Amino acid sequence: MPSKTVTVGSAVGLHARPAALIAEAVSKSGKPVTLATPGGNPVDAGSPLMIMTLGAKKGAEVEVSSEDEAVLAEIAGMVERDLDAE
Repeated sequence: MPSKTVTVGSAVGLHARPAALIAEAVSKSGKPVTLATPGGNPVDAGSPLMIMTLGAKKGAEVEVSSEDEAVLAEIAGMVERDLDAE
């Protein structure tokens, strides 16, 4: 599965608001997407609760994976942005 490693950009990491926005975008895409921290197990990016279990703080690396390159780029871009500032 294609993947991209990105750095979390949200000021307080992937907490409730960024996780909800990412999960919503994944759900709208209709494509499976997973997120994982280095050495960790991938979680379903369509679930805000699963995203929050990563415990990814600002500056942490997260691997985004999806078979759909456009969805991969979209979700990777969201992880990199400060979604709390938008």
